[in-house]
Amino acid sequence: MTEPPEAAVRTAGLEKTYPASGPRPEVPAVRGIDLDVPRGEFFGLLGPNGAGKSTTIGMLTTLVVPTGGSAHVCGLDVVKDSVEIKRRIGVVSQNNTLDSDLTVAENLEFRGRYFGLRARDARRRTDELLELFGLTEQRGGNPFEISGGQAKRVMICRALMHGPEVLFLDEPTAGLDPQTRTNLWEVLRGLQAAGQTILLTTHYMEEAEALCDRVAVVDHGEILASGTVDQLKSSAGADTVITVAYDAAVPEEVKAVAERTGISKVEINDGQVRVFAADPDGLLGELVDLGSAAGVGVTDASQLRPSLETVFLALTGREYRD
Repeated sequence: MTEPPEAAVRTAGLEKTYPASGPRPEVPAVRGIDLDVPRGEFFGLLGPNGAGKSTTIGMLTTLVVPTGGSAHVCGLDVVKDSVEIKRRIGVVSQNNTLDSDLTVAENLEFRGRYFGLRARDARRRTDELLELFGLTEQRGGNPFEISGGQAKRVMICRALMHGPEVLFLDEPTAGLDPQTRTNLWEVLRGLQAAGQTILLTTHYMEEAEALCDRVAVVDHGEILASGTVDQLKSSAGADTVITVAYDAAVPEEVKAVAERTGISKVEINDGQVRVFAADPDGLLGELVDLGSAAGVGVTDASQLRPSLETVFLALTGREYRD
């Protein structure tokens, strides 16, 4: 019987605790994360700020040393084999890390030379990638004088220069306009279609739904749920989430909604009520009317149909962008 290929990324009980420093207590940033990302998969890591996503990526790319558990990338231990792992991965960070003293093409060529490509091969690879990513006209420009979307594409080109087995993307479209973001999605889909394994973090739920084969929701350094988007929706009950903010304390009449059939959860915090409902018809209007009857005005109201965002709300109890 043929054994399955080694996973591109695999962790078991992965932990990172930052030690106490002066009056600051120790900080458990990652608390036992288990991941198994097959080769060729597009995997998304989702979570609010401070959830442990960046620390997890840091450990997988050998920039942060774990304090517990284990992590393997391309079958190699992130602690014992960190140098070899660096040769096999590509990393694209949120910020522009291109060299402003080099042209766009030189940024790529120098990266290729650093990874052992001969000068001729580095130039050929640079030309191929610039054409693939629609950047040929920018080859002689300064990487800090082109658009944000173009700079992000150059960073991805640079990360691909040596043909990495796994590409790590840390919020690759943060700060980009919607059209540029959509264009970059097409590029990333093309990379995966060609066999590239990709692991990304993102603040955009629609991005994870559009790109990822599977996602993991992380909060407080732990994985709350993982699977395909459809699996997560099913496991979370696929509720509609209705949120109403009042200009005073939530009335008792509104709180009583929690006792009704079809309401899976009600969260109340600082004059705001969030209701998770399998059958939301008419509920938003009723919550507004109940507040009005109690002499309380509404300052904001929204209704989210079942989506990855509603799954996130059900799992973490807070909005993704908090």
